[in-house]
Amino acid sequence: MSAVDWYAHKSLGDGIFWIQERFYQSENRANIWLLRGTHQDVVIDTGLGLRSLPEYIDAKGLLGKDPQRKNPLLAIATHAHFDHSGGLHQFQQVGVHSAEVDALANGDNFETVTWLSDREIAEAPSPGWRARHYKVKAVQPTHILQEGDVINLGDRQLTVLHMPGHSRGSICLHDRDNKLLFSGDVVYDGAMIDWLPYSRVSDYISSCERLVGLVDSEQVDQVLPGHYNAFGAKRLHRLASTYISRAETCPAKFSTFAWRSLAGVALRVCNPQCAC
Repeated sequence: MSAVDWYAHKSLGDGIFWIQERFYQSENRANIWLLRGTHQDVVIDTGLGLRSLPEYIDAKGLLGKDPQRKNPLLAIATHAHFDHSGGLHQFQQVGVHSAEVDALANGDNFETVTWLSDREIAEAPSPGWRARHYKVKAVQPTHILQEGDVINLGDRQLTVLHMPGHSRGSICLHDRDNKLLFSGDVVYDGAMIDWLPYSRVSDYISSCERLVGLVDSEQVDQVLPGHYNAFGAKRLHRLASTYISRAETCPAKFSTFAWRSLAGVALRVCNPQCAC
């Protein structure tokens, strides 16, 4: 299957494109966001990497044909999990938070929580492909991101917000001028996951408190998340507030502990060569 068949996209206007993997039919399917800039183009999250994302972007002309464009496309992972980082190896420039650099450089499929089944792939990307053979390929990040870093696209700036909890290196990218938040898996309109091996509830609560603060200070109008559909500031406030109140209850703490234990065992079975 070609890259053109594997992906699909929708233009949101203002140089922003929403890309998805058509045949990865799972709640784990991540959103891929492409931003055109006058100085630098950025793709936020890269999906599984089963087909070439750069090839698709080029074939569809999403970045135009400007001969003056000199900077290679920068791929940023909001965190290292497989559904977001699987395609990073396809890019010359790769950015990730410093806390997850080693996981990507070492191809640590325990920390990338690689968990894929044949039933999630509606049509195999190549003859004989099987999910059990899928692994996130090691990649050496060229851009090691920290809290407060600013990625200059020319006509748009993205500020890195370190928001751990879902994973230790989770980030949001905040376009302050346009009040846009690319939230990765820190928050999306669904059940927020805090029970993976490198999840930490106390960090997640602090991150959600920051999200509430962004809404209260009117710094966010729209959220472009790592999964599902975009939503507004009011919904962001409710999602973050609900997590804070729920996470501090005893039943939630017990459930998180149980799920984390099960997830750890399952991931070790699926990724026996991991450095864990």
